[in-house]
Amino acid sequence: MYISEGIEDFIESLEVEGGRSKKTAENYQLYLERLVEFSGDIPVKEITSELVRKYRLWLNRYENDSGKSLSRTTQAYHLIALRRFLTYLSRRDIKSLEPSKIELPKIVKPQVNFLHYEEIERLISAIPNETESDLRDRAIIELLFSSGLRVSELVSLNRGSINTKRREFTVRGKGNKDRPIFISKKAAEHIENYLQAREDNLQPLFLNYSKRYKKPSTDGNYRRITARSVQRMVEKYARLAGITKHVSPHTMRHSFATDLLVNGADLRSVQGMLGHASIATTQIYTHITDQHLKEIHERFHSETE
Repeated sequence: MYISEGIEDFIESLEVEGGRSKKTAENYQLYLERLVEFSGDIPVKEITSELVRKYRLWLNRYENDSGKSLSRTTQAYHLIALRRFLTYLSRRDIKSLEPSKIELPKIVKPQVNFLHYEEIERLISAIPNETESDLRDRAIIELLFSSGLRVSELVSLNRGSINTKRREFTVRGKGNKDRPIFISKKAAEHIENYLQAREDNLQPLFLNYSKRYKKPSTDGNYRRITARSVQRMVEKYARLAGITKHVSPHTMRHSFATDLLVNGADLRSVQGMLGHASIATTQIYTHITDQHLKEIHERFHSETE
């Protein structure tokens, strides 16, 4: 079996057997195609420790057409993908390098950014209340903060996805796993205000109002807002609100989780609401909440004898 053939089978197994999302499978494919770019389409049995050593060096020196190199974290993801690929081959008794031969570097987890409640209020206050797109933006910000949705999950929502009366719905997240989503009364009200202002019957919950979409169209997905548009929108209002830290849709998700933990939610419940497969992923917030509690103690209790 040649590497390209093995990659094709492996990627299919990720989605079919592993329950991985399409995006995860695409990332694995990209990382493994870099191996082929380095080594050529050789038989998998020719993947050796020496080849992997040279591949690591090649990744470290790699530059794209713009002269940009790969970060340490991205290099680590390439090796994780390779190790996972070798594990797949081993389980199917296809001769290649033992997965354990791939030593994985430690990945330094990026600092988690989150907004305090008063910063969320400033962010929302920076949004005008004049046009249909303004109403959409308010609804999106409120929904992100009150639900912990991933931006990819948010943009995939349709009108019928959310029950604003019950203020709950189900979303299909990573790995095609369903989880319940609960939203605040304020978020539900903003969504209702936005939908009442719309005069169309298109299915997407949130529409794009770019000029190029002015022509009538019955294709709802053509008008669906994109994740990139949501990102630009959040960044714009953060600047207008005078928030200097980097703010993205994922910052809102971090803020949701942090707010829950600071107010007494247990880690397992937060894991379920975020849709994390592993509790270890949710534990990144414990350091933040501990620090936040320390700041509260310093503010209100440091002078106490």
